[in-house]
Amino acid sequence: MNRLKALIVIAIILLITGCNDFFMICSLNPFYVDKNVVLLHEIEGKWSANPLTTQNNPDKEEKTAIWKRADTTSLWKIERFIAEETVKTKRGKDSTVYKPLNLYIVKLIDSQTDSSIYQFKMVLFRVNKTLYADFTPDGNTGLEKSRFAIESYFKVHTLARVIVHNKQLVFSWLAEESMKKMIEEKRVRVSYQWVESASRLMLNGSSEQLTGMIEHYAGEPRFIDWENQQAMLKLNRIK
Repeated sequence: MNRLKALIVIAIILLITGCNDFFMICSLNPFYVDKNVVLLHEIEGKWSANPLTTQNNPDKEEKTAIWKRADTTSLWKIERFIAEETVKTKRGKDSTVYKPLNLYIVKLIDSQTDSSIYQFKMVLFRVNKTLYADFTPDGNTGLEKSRFAIESYFKVHTLARVIVHNKQLVFSWLAEESMKKMIEEKRVRVSYQWVESASRLMLNGSSEQLTGMIEHYAGEPRFIDWENQQAMLKLNRIK
């Protein structure tokens, strides 16, 4: 199935789940390049999630309405991804080798049953000393329960700025509306397409182009105001 056909499937799923609006911009390619990837030990662990309101609109009920129940009632478990590989020993026997990779698995876990509802792959990276996270879905369950799962059902990438402070993580996802405004006002040059079947703006530029966009615009509140994005969460460490 090619990407455009897959997006038609997304549109059907959105009708079923009752969601036909998007708050996070998505990209067909990663927002990072390998040289900017970092690891951060303190980000690992279990966290509780709380929606954040924006400075421009402090109406909590309106702003938290974008999240599904699972996004905020689940525990967020973050752990480094360890790949398993089977290799042959000198004697010809199979042996399992464990190799930590430079990415994390983020699981939304039901606090009552301790079962995984949905999970994502997360890559941390720095641009101009600011920490960002690139998320991609890892599976296709939980669509009816999680806004985050709906936003990134297709194998796309979403971008969040990350602040780590005093046992808290604050994620602010780049909004589709913010990106659309920058494109319309010709403030940024980035490749994109409008997918009519899904009624969604999709970035399709290379990772190098997206990194350049972050370098030039993500640090300027007049271009991207990270304190006033529609999808923001504060995670509080549990353990």
